[in-house]
Amino acid sequence: MLATIMYGAGDVRVEKVPDPTLRERTDALVRVARACICGSDLWPYRDKPAGSGAARMGHEAIGIVEAVGSEVRRIKVGDFVIMPFAFSDGTCDFCHDGLQTSCVHGGFFGMHTEGAQAEALRIPQADGTLYPLPAGDDSLLASLLSLSDVMGTGHHAALGARVGPGKRAAVIGDGAVGLCGVIAAKRLGAEQIIMLGRHPDRLALARRFGATDCVPERGQAGVERVRELTGGFGTHAVLECVGSEQSMATALDIVRPGGAIGRVGVPHYDTIPGAQPMFYRNISVGGGPAPVRAYIAELLSDVLEGRIEPGLVFDRVVDLQGVPDGYRAMDARESIKVMVKP
Repeated sequence: MLATIMYGAGDVRVEKVPDPTLRERTDALVRVARACICGSDLWPYRDKPAGSGAARMGHEAIGIVEAVGSEVRRIKVGDFVIMPFAFSDGTCDFCHDGLQTSCVHGGFFGMHTEGAQAEALRIPQADGTLYPLPAGDDSLLASLLSLSDVMGTGHHAALGARVGPGKRAAVIGDGAVGLCGVIAAKRLGAEQIIMLGRHPDRLALARRFGATDCVPERGQAGVERVRELTGGFGTHAVLECVGSEQSMATALDIVRPGGAIGRVGVPHYDTIPGAQPMFYRNISVGGGPAPVRAYIAELLSDVLEGRIEPGLVFDRVVDLQGVPDGYRAMDARESIKVMVKP
């Protein structure tokens, strides 16, 4: 079969690899119907050292179950399923707490097992990982795919930022996760939603999703604009969806005293800036890898009933041979998020 392999910065290839097989009795095999390229895939695309080893890419997918191991009970052959970006057993203490990304028998696709930008994939811990759907409605495939990562991650940022009715929220980052964070903030009742981003097409989509204000300025100019929009106090909630030191510094500058920051951008810094001001202003910082498996049921009903359309973040579709160009397009900011149709 064909699969996506990254060899180094800018070096993404689609190559033939052995077909997946059942290795453990708790495994399943899924034929990938749709996968995608994630903003987090761009970090190694920009800086993965040559010679550091080949990596099978992709951690978001929906597809059809083709085989199951002898101990798989809940998932059946023929099921149409969502594959969250982390696999989990569904039975450990952390899974019971709704924190599947800390599962004691879990891990991450594309990191601890093969990636999903491929024709098929082995799924460890299939019963705890996969979420079976009633049917594969073609008109909803993009939004269903978003539940494997970006929509659940935006929701996790909103929860970490303690978004609620009547609150002011700011979203840093106009990528797919940030845009889904706008959806999440609106779902949770935010009164004002400020999107910080620079790309007109993305800001237009943010407004469609529910953003009340858009701030294209960066740095201190952006901070001052947010304060102007919030009566000088800043926002109750900040969804930090980038992961850079600058974006975290901006989050701390625009959150109001007593507010909260939900960070879901993989941090590319060692220390959170402004620790003393954060302490004296009673700022809470939460977040991490989103346990999207825990959020699927809640978000799925809104997708199926048409209340939210997170699939609109996909603005380009490629086949597997087009994946390298999909990486290039996302890196060049020519595309928000690329869907892969094997």
